[in-house]
Formats: sequence, C-alpha cells, structure tokens
Amino acid sequence: MVAWQNEPVMKQLLQLILLHTAWEMGSGQLHYSVPEESQHGTFVGRIAQDLGLEVSELVPRMFRMVSKGWKKDFFEVNVQNGILFVNSRIDREELCARNVDCSIHLEVIVDKPLRVFHVEVEIRDINDNAPIFSGNEQILSIAEVITSTGTRFPLVGASDADIGPNALLTYKLRPNDYFSVEQKTDYHHNKPLAIVLRKQLDREEIPTHHLLLIANDEGKPELTGTVQLVINVLDANDNPPVFNQSVYKIKLVENAANGTLVIKLNATDLDERTNGEISYSFSIHVAPDVRNIFSINTNTGEITVIGAVDFEERNIFDLHIVADDKGNPPLSGHCQVIIEVLDVNDNAPEVSVSSLSVPVSEDSPPGTVVALISVSDKDSEANGQVTCSIRPPGLPFKLVSTFKNYYSLVVAEPLDREHNTEYGLMVMAQDHGDPSLSASSTVVAPISDINDNAPSFAQPAYTVFVKENNPPGAHIFTVSAFDPDIAENSLISYWIDEKLLPLSSYISVHSESGKLYALQPLDYEELKLLEFQVNAKDAGLPSLCGNVTIQVFVVDENDNAPAVTGQTEDNSILLVVPVSAGHMLGKIHALDADSGYNAWLRYELHEGNSGPWRVGLYSGEISTIRSVDEAEGNRNHNLHVVVKDHGNPQLSTTATLSVSLVTSAQAIQTNIRLPRTDEISKPKADIVNLYLIIAICSVSSLFLLAVITYVALRCQFQPKEPMVYGPGTATLVCASEVGSWSYSNRHSHILTGVNGEALAKNDLMVFSPNMPASSENGKQQDLLCGTVSIIHGRNFSIFPFSSDVHVYIEWKFNVMTSCC
Repeated sequence: MVAWQNEPVMKQLLQLILLHTAWEMGSGQLHYSVPEESQHGTFVGRIAQDLGLEVSELVPRMFRMVSKGWKKDFFEVNVQNGILFVNSRIDREELCARNVDCSIHLEVIVDKPLRVFHVEVEIRDINDNAPIFSGNEQILSIAEVITSTGTRFPLVGASDADIGPNALLTYKLRPNDYFSVEQKTDYHHNKPLAIVLRKQLDREEIPTHHLLLIANDEGKPELTGTVQLVINVLDANDNPPVFNQSVYKIKLVENAANGTLVIKLNATDLDERTNGEISYSFSIHVAPDVRNIFSINTNTGEITVIGAVDFEERNIFDLHIVADDKGNPPLSGHCQVIIEVLDVNDNAPEVSVSSLSVPVSEDSPPGTVVALISVSDKDSEANGQVTCSIRPPGLPFKLVSTFKNYYSLVVAEPLDREHNTEYGLMVMAQDHGDPSLSASSTVVAPISDINDNAPSFAQPAYTVFVKENNPPGAHIFTVSAFDPDIAENSLISYWIDEKLLPLSSYISVHSESGKLYALQPLDYEELKLLEFQVNAKDAGLPSLCGNVTIQVFVVDENDNAPAVTGQTEDNSILLVVPVSAGHMLGKIHALDADSGYNAWLRYELHEGNSGPWRVGLYSGEISTIRSVDEAEGNRNHNLHVVVKDHGNPQLSTTATLSVSLVTSAQAIQTNIRLPRTDEISKPKADIVNLYLIIAICSVSSLFLLAVITYVALRCQFQPKEPMVYGPGTATLVCASEVGSWSYSNRHSHILTGVNGEALAKNDLMVFSPNMPASSENGKQQDLLCGTVSIIHGRNFSIFPFSSDVHVYIEWKFNVMTSCC
C-alpha cells in the first residue's frame, strides 16, 4: 500500500526529469499534465514562456495551436498572457479507455519565420469511477455435505474504469461463519475472485445464504461497489466439471478468416451419466460485441472466429467460459481464455501536408521551410514505422525530420525561376511492414521571380548605315534587349549614354520601343561616323542595366557639284603659233567634296566649242587635235569645259578658258613665257589616256558582274539588312564568305603650270576592319563592319567594306586583293 501511495509522486517526478532531459536535447517538445474532469479555465502551463516566445509576438506571428485527431478543442491558449488552459471537460476514460498512457498531442505553429512546436499534455486519472459489478446479485449453487471445506467457488469480480491505484480493488464479505473471500494478485488481467467454504453446509438448516460482497478501490477518496451473493444449498451432484487450466492464453493473427479455430477447451467431470455430461458456454459477463466475433461449440468446447478481428480496434479479448454438467442440480466449472491479437500490416500510412508557403521566392536560401508534413500509420511496431522521402529525386528540396513522424519540406539548393518556374513533387511515405505499404501526397511549389537578370542584347555592337541628307526624325535602327525575368523585372527602357559624346542634337532613342531616330539631316562631308552606347534598364528593384555599342556610318550622296580650281588670274592662255597636232595646252584641276563615284570626274568640251581643241575625258588635259599655223594667229578662242561627276543624279560645272593665238614676235612683245618643250611635247599622252579608260572600264565591268552575282546569292540564302528611313535605303554590298572588293575613285585635275608639268597623284583605297565576326549554326558569318578609305592628299572618304577582305587599288591600275 505504501508503494502504491508513493507511486503518483514518483511518476510525476520521473516525468519532470524526462521532460527536462528532452528539452535540453533540443527535441522541441513540451510536456504538461492535467487531471481529468478539470474545470474550464484550469491552468495548464505558461506555454509561450516555455517555448521561448515573447507574449507580444504571439499575435503578429499568427500563433495558433492544432489538436490532431480530436473532434473537440480540449485546450486553448490566451494570447494576451501566453497561458495554456483547459477549454472543455476531459474524460480520460472516454478518450483512452483503460490505456495506461493517455495524452493529447498539440501542434503549436508560428509564422515569420515558420516554426512548429510539439506539446504533449498528459491526462492524469482521478478516482471518479466506483467499482461496478455486472449485476445486482450473483447466484451460486453448492451441494450440501459432500462439498468439503476449503472448496473455492469462482465469482465474477467488479470492474473499475479507472487505472492504476484507482482501479486496484480489494474485496471483503460481511462477517459470517460459512464463507470467506479469496483474491489473488494479477496486475495484467482481471483478478480471479472466489469465495471459500469454511464450514460444512446443511441445506436443512440453512437452504439459502445471502451474503454482501464489497469491492473497494485504492483511490483517494476511496469508492465502493457491492453485489448480493445468493448461495443455494443443493443436494446430489457432488462433482463439478474441472478444466485442466484455469487460464488459457492464445495468440491470434488479426483479420483471421471466419471459421478459424482459436482453441478447443476440455473440462472433465468425475460423475457418470447425466451428472458427467458437460455443456460449454460463454459467461453472462461476455459482452455482446465479443459474441459477434467469437462463438463456442456447446458440445465440443471449440472457440472459432465468426466476425472481424481488427488489431487497431481491440488487441486483447478476455473470455470467461462456463462448463455446466447436466446433473440435478447442475454443477459448473469456470476458466478464462485470454486472446492476444497479433498485428499484421493492413493499414497504409497517411500523409498530411499543412502550412504550405507558396510561391517560393527564387532567392530563398537553403533551409527555407516550404511546408509541414506529418505521417501516421495505425499499425504497430515495424508495421507502423514509416519512412518519408521525396519523388522524383534530384529536386532542390529535402525533408528534415523535426519530430517523430513530423517533417519540414525545406529548400535544399539555390532556385532559379528562369530555369524552372514550378516544381511538382510527391511526398512518399512507406512503412517497414512485410509486405510494405505506402501512400503519397503531391505538393506543387511555384517559384516567384526576382530581378536577377540584366537586359542583354543579341550582339555586343551594331553597325548602321544612313544616307546623308536624311529627313529629320527618320527611323534609322531599332535596338532590342531581352530580359528573361517577368512582369516589371523584364520591363525595359532605353536611353543613350552621352557621358563620352553629347548626341542629343543628332540621335535619340524611344525609351519603350528602342527605335533610333536621326533628329537632323546628316552631312557626310561634316560627319562620317557616330559611335555611341545605348543603355537598357529594367524596372525591377533594384534595376539592372545592359548596353550595346552603335556605329552609325553616314553614306555619301551626290550633293556637291565639282569645283574647278587652279586657273590663271585672267582665265586666259597665250599660244605661240604654229602649233603641231597633239600639243598640250594645260590641265584643268577640279575637285568634288563628295566621295567615291560621286567624286569621280570626267571632262568634256561644251557642244558649242569649235576649233582644233580637245580635252582628256578623265585627265582634264587640253590639247590640239590638228596643227595650228600663223594664219590663225590673231584669233581668240573661248573654250567651255564641262566637268561632270558620276553620281546619281549627275552634277556638273563649266569652266571657261580664253586661248589667244599669237605669233612669235607678239609673244616677245607681250613678255609671255612660252611653254617648255617637255610640257608641250607629249606624243604618247593620247595613248596613255586611252589605256587608262580601257583599264577603268574593264575593272568596273568585272566589279559590277561580281557585285550582281554576289547580291543574287546573298539575297537567296541570307536576308539583307537595310536601314530604312524613308523611300530610300542604305544597303551594304561588300561582305562575302570568300572575299570581295569595292572600288571608289576620287579623280581631280590641277591646272598645269607654265612649264606644263603635271603633278603625279596616286589614289589609294584602304580597308581596316573594326568589328568582330559572329558565328551562327557553326558557320562563320561576316559582319558589315569594315571601312574603306580613299586617301588623296588630306581628303578621306569612308565606305563600308567586308571584314574578311583587304583591298589596295592604285591609280596605276595595280590591283591587289587578299582574303583572310
């Protein structure tokens, strides 16, 4: 008795020690205890303080508590002071029946950051149930005389719904001379109870004995139950049936099929004939639901299965069997059959996903909690042990065990929304039974975007060709950047970087479309190249930027007429006659501010000119076509020379020279210096000019044929890249995979001096690449990114050219090409 009285104190002390140890190990579980039948508002514990939470944080962090597996909320937390209290009446017997351990598991969840705590509240038993007998009276029949003293007669004891000391029963009889009560200690099952005959019975003296049996529990306060014993004293049949065991213990696998034999009982009776014939039956104390699961054959004593045996519903059965003989009066024997049900793996695990925090930001660090997952299995031991995993493997998530059968789904690796916008994963739970059973739950985790990608262009630089004299506001090019982010993180705006060169008066860019506009007409003679950067910025926070280099080449148009320079002060020439045919009088020098073909000049005599004169088509040299004698010596001639370029439309200018023919005597009088012989006598000038014209025409024809062939192939296999700003286009025709060349000449003439010497001049065309080539589909492609400069004195003309060709052309018709 002393040991049992101290047991609650020892048990509470042990629980406190275990709680402290578990808390120190960081298990995250709190343990409280509260007696059953506690009133509403009963203090349980300072849960916020014990969990290390500030009371002021409970509401902002969405403090909430979940009671899993119960229909009622037995407990509540006051978020104003962090105290856990009883919310509704708790009946331990209703919750846990006769299980020794009875507790309610609570989940405490807080957000920002998401955390989960586990709290276990033990429901302590109080002595609120008195011992109860199955009936108001029990009737026994005992034969007179022949029943010897010391004979035991089994009784059905009382039951107590409480546990521990509150259910430990002791029995006593009101004092009498014939019977005493006997009780054996068995803490695992019902205590066998019997009365013992202490004095011989005499039916004639006392035919019926009325006894009061009292059952007391050891709770505080002590509770009592009673039953009336009616003992009838009988004659005759003096040997009751006897079982070979008083208690039978059987193990039965759950889900046993109907008709399965549990046990065959055997009782013997030393009497003969009807007094020795035995009939088996369940005691009246066997519950009806048990009778629906098992049956007993009255003749053979075989107990068989007739209903569903489910370990999860009930794992042990306590059957009381009665063997009655057919004597008069009949005698009975009793035994107890304890059936232990063995578990089989017939329940698949259950998976529950809660507190799903989606979408998941792509910058979430490893360890970020995405969801809380709990698993359960109704089976026991290995059949109820569950392993949890994620399918398919290789996802950037993992499961972290927080408590027994509780997991957190967390981020395991860095996320990238541009690589994968959403993850679908399956949480698989599998028990350790044989065969193993499993269950799964699907979790969809979309990934939210952050601004982690700067705008980028397809190329690091672009080359644009624009004809001069473009209309103001002409659209010359469009830049387009790409940002793999979404929403405002991919909303791009454009602007021109003017830190290195102010361009606001020349070029502008539309901030949304990326279209480039020329704000004013461009003049090739003033500006040949504009190089600047266009920046692209997204609308994310913080915003990210990218840039691209734009090279705008101004393409020459024929907008400048030739200009004649180097004439004499009075635009006159004195010629001493006679003069032979082919005599060179002088040379016209004209310049054109344009470039290329627009600056290639030709010279012609005006149709109204007469006399023995001619002018070199490309040299500008003025010479005689026949002899001039003294008969024409006093005549004056006005020569009108028309200088034309090769542009489209063609521009021209006219130079007028006055030629006076004088005799030798007149020349001396006028003090006019005659030309030197080497200035006048050039017998091979016409032949050289003819060769020059033939060579230029030949080269031009070959070049035109090559250009036509190249354009046809290029247009068939690769689209051109014209920059349109109106009805005209600026198109480059110079790039080729095998090399090509472009020709341009700037031809000028300078009026010869008095000595008749012509200034020798070479025009040199030079290419210098300034942009890299790009590769597409494994094949090297050329970019229209070169320049050709025609160098003549201090004048330069810029032309686009292919990056894989170097061309050098001298006016002496030495043409050299090289392809790299």
